[in-house]
Amino acid sequence: MTIEDIARREAIAEYRLLGEAPEPDLQSLVELAAALCGVPTAVINIIDDRKQHQVAAIGLDPSVCAREDSMCAVVFRSPGHVVVPDARDDERFRRNPFVTGEIAAVRFYASSALITPAGVPIGTLCVFDDEVGELTPEASRALALLARQVVDVLELRRITRELERSNEQLAHFAGQVSHDLRTPLTALVGFLELAASSPEMAAAPAAGRALERAESAADRMSALVEDLLDFARVGGSVRRGEVDLDAVVADALDDLDAAVAASDAVIDVGPLPRITGDATLLRALLQNLLSNALKFGGRGGAAPRIEVRAHPMASGWRIAVDDDGPGVPEADRDRVFELLERAGRGDVDGLGIGLSTCRRIVQAHGGRMGIDDAALGGASVWVLLPGGD
Repeated sequence: MTIEDIARREAIAEYRLLGEAPEPDLQSLVELAAALCGVPTAVINIIDDRKQHQVAAIGLDPSVCAREDSMCAVVFRSPGHVVVPDARDDERFRRNPFVTGEIAAVRFYASSALITPAGVPIGTLCVFDDEVGELTPEASRALALLARQVVDVLELRRITRELERSNEQLAHFAGQVSHDLRTPLTALVGFLELAASSPEMAAAPAAGRALERAESAADRMSALVEDLLDFARVGGSVRRGEVDLDAVVADALDDLDAAVAASDAVIDVGPLPRITGDATLLRALLQNLLSNALKFGGRGGAAPRIEVRAHPMASGWRIAVDDDGPGVPEADRDRVFELLERAGRGDVDGLGIGLSTCRRIVQAHGGRMGIDDAALGGASVWVLLPGGD
């Protein structure tokens, strides 16, 4: 077996075609090829180092034959396609059993190679007839295009399987992370409860209130981690219910209280609506947006100014978080939504995953997200969410 044969066998194995029933999408392509070329028979042939496998066909029942008997095995390694008006007159085919009558009596034959994106030839899309014929230039181009479509379908199926496998691995990872994160959070809550119940707290009411807030924040964080990991495990589905965005933003700001106090930020939150969505995910969304505004807001060391506003739209609400920071250049406004991309300053905390996560949450709710210039002078990060009161 040659290196080329090994590469071909591996490529064919990735597509999982052999020994399977014809796929409806591949069957449709051979039917279209026959119709466009004006012939009764069309076949998708996959050719390995030993055999030719007809994985979809019209005009005959798919079968398997030895590679040395295959007409397509003679030409499939060449890019482009072959058109033979009468196979009896072609030295390559005149003694082939598909031409002589031993297996069939093919006269007209045309094929286009199936070449993978890696450049590996794995077979052909071929059409033939027991009558002498020809292809018009238009039909010839159509056959070549359909051969590329066959490869596209095979690639799509392969990528889909890889994504399914990747999602299974993600679910396993999410479960492990959930366990690993829950353990220190549980310990933290336990220590906070122990500190809050100590006799010394009776003489320190301010410290007691601070511990109560810390306990509430830890409980919210535990719920947030669990729900976000559930979100990852189920591939982005949401649990819908009525969500009071006023309460959501209030909780988010409570969790960000230390950052707000440290920066002396001025945050102006206007009236927000009730909408239908996942409360935990929407809280993660708004907390991310507020956290980003705190990080990037303010210029020249000035305290950040942030505004949160809601505007009714025809089919939902536009929620915007505006800041007075340096903003985001228009050329970068799509890039910053990509995983691990960050905007502007490099001296802020974080890994650059916030806006990517936010967009995924918004899209899971059937909405859209973007960035404009803010009236405050910085960035206005907005989301369009459907429905609500």
